[in-house]
Amino acid sequence: MNIHEYQAKALLEKYGVPVPKGAAATTPEEFVNALAQLPDGPVVVKAQIHAGGRGKGTFTDGYKGGVKLCPTRHDAREAASRMLGNTLVTLQTGPAGRKVQTVYFTVASSIKKEYYLAFLLDRTTSLPVIVASTEGGVEIEKVAHDSPEKIHKVFVDPAYSLADFQVRDLIFKLGFTGAEAKNAGKLIRSLYACFWETDASMVEINPLITTASGEVLALDAKISFDDNALFRHPEIVALRDLNEEDPKEVEASKHSLNYIALDGNIACLVNGAGLAMSTMDIIKHFGGTPANFLDVGGGATREQVVAAFKIILGDPKVKGILVNIFGGIMDCNVIAQGIVEAVREVGLKLPLVVRLEGNNVVAGKATLAASNLPLVSGDSMADAAQKIVKLVA
Repeated sequence: MNIHEYQAKALLEKYGVPVPKGAAATTPEEFVNALAQLPDGPVVVKAQIHAGGRGKGTFTDGYKGGVKLCPTRHDAREAASRMLGNTLVTLQTGPAGRKVQTVYFTVASSIKKEYYLAFLLDRTTSLPVIVASTEGGVEIEKVAHDSPEKIHKVFVDPAYSLADFQVRDLIFKLGFTGAEAKNAGKLIRSLYACFWETDASMVEINPLITTASGEVLALDAKISFDDNALFRHPEIVALRDLNEEDPKEVEASKHSLNYIALDGNIACLVNGAGLAMSTMDIIKHFGGTPANFLDVGGGATREQVVAAFKIILGDPKVKGILVNIFGGIMDCNVIAQGIVEAVREVGLKLPLVVRLEGNNVVAGKATLAASNLPLVSGDSMADAAQKIVKLVA
């Protein structure tokens, strides 16, 4: 789950991380009150969407930039008026863009130097890792490609937490001295506490800045959370902005389905993440394009299967459906009953290929055969993929 920058900074403040003072607004009427909370001086106006590259983005009406430095309050209100309710297109949003429903006013900081700092989970070592660089304010991928020696990593053993010597080593590698070093040390420890205690999958500060007075501030912040741990954090769940998510993915989450929309036209309904990825691969192998990743899990009910079909059919790009089930814990007959119920309820007109294998597969195939529904049976994963690709084509 992602949250907006203004929400991330509010969370960081609770952990003692220094951030520039800011205030959010969701209506033009709130602009004046939000700006009144800031001290005198230049203001930065930021469009709040779940995508990077805002500063280089363009709104659909031609207005340039989702991040604006404004010398006066009047300029800030004008910029916010142009952003709010408008659709911002960046490299990460795709051509459809994202509608801006919140703007964030923040104090313009006097920047001495910019850094990059992120807290992530390293998949290779299964350890938290701190990634830092003196090259902040730009895409970290570009830094890693062009100047890999400027990327510093610190792996943290959860059994011992972040050690003082690791913080000192990071401060040294980033070149902090004096008051900056002391402030950077406090900030790094606070950020790690936020990352660990909130079950975050990523806390990224880009840029982290220093000022002439020795302050170290999180100028921008992106935080993502592990969905599987959200049951422990209702206060974080309350920050979820459903307007930033695909409606089909939102609906899927209500039924405990793992769904991600893609750009193809062959929908997949599969049990198990690994099998789902293999199913998408084999569709591509035979010349098709998957329309989604949909994992119904190992213990799906008939109700979940029906819900999955309805979500799939909510995508106008879908021209065919491939059901690929391997029953381990899953009962193939439960899936078959769900398919029959779903097809009858929605009045399916699209090609449907079903491949069942494993636990109670004989009963499952018998249920499908007795339904007299216009579906095609796949004898194997490859056979099913070839059949649905051919039917859609």
